[in-house]
Formats: sequence, C-alpha cells, structure tokens
Amino acid sequence: MELIGYKKCSTCKNIEKLLDQKGLDYHYREIDKETPSVAELKDLHKRSGLDIQKFFNSSGMVYRELNLKDKLKDMDLEEKYKLLASNGMLIKRPILVSKDQVLVGPQVKKFLLGE
Repeated sequence: MELIGYKKCSTCKNIEKLLDQKGLDYHYREIDKETPSVAELKDLHKRSGLDIQKFFNSSGMVYRELNLKDKLKDMDLEEKYKLLASNGMLIKRPILVSKDQVLVGPQVKKFLLGE
C-alpha cells in the first residue's frame, strides 16, 4: 500500500498511527515533495470512483487563495487534473492506494476503522 500525505497534517499523522497499530505494510509518500502527475491523478481518480471535486483540498490555503470555489465550475476535467498536479497542497489528503482500491480523505479513516 501507499499512503500519500503531508507530514505536517494531523489527519495524515493519525492515519499513519492507525496503519502502524494494525501492522499494515505501506510506503509513505510526501505529497508536497512528490506530487502526483496528471497521468497518475487520472488513474487515481478513475480507480476511486469519486467525483474529481473530492480530490481538491477545499479547506486548504492554496485553494482559497486561488478562489477555486468559483473557478472550478468553469474548468474541464483536463484542466482540473493539470491544476491538481501543479501543487500537492491542492490535493485532498490522505490518499491510501492499494492494489484493489483508492481511498481519499475521510474514506481512509473509515476504511481503517472498519466503518
């Protein structure tokens, strides 16, 4: 498994602890240092089954600074992928990637807690 997160994010830290407590083997990828590419985002999006909006960190500072709440509705899917790939801080975290599934944000904790 791969956990894509941000080391300063308390939610990501909590997910790391849960993974460790469960003895699950995973690789941690820092989203600010190794941001997913457009091709990778397309794959994650497709495999997650989620709306692309769920991949945006809508509570983040960069999202607010760029006024994306208003701008995203006028962008096509390809533009959204490029925007997400341009700055890891725009991407909702954590993302848990396994062979079988891709979980984003609150889905990760629910999965790990069996909810």
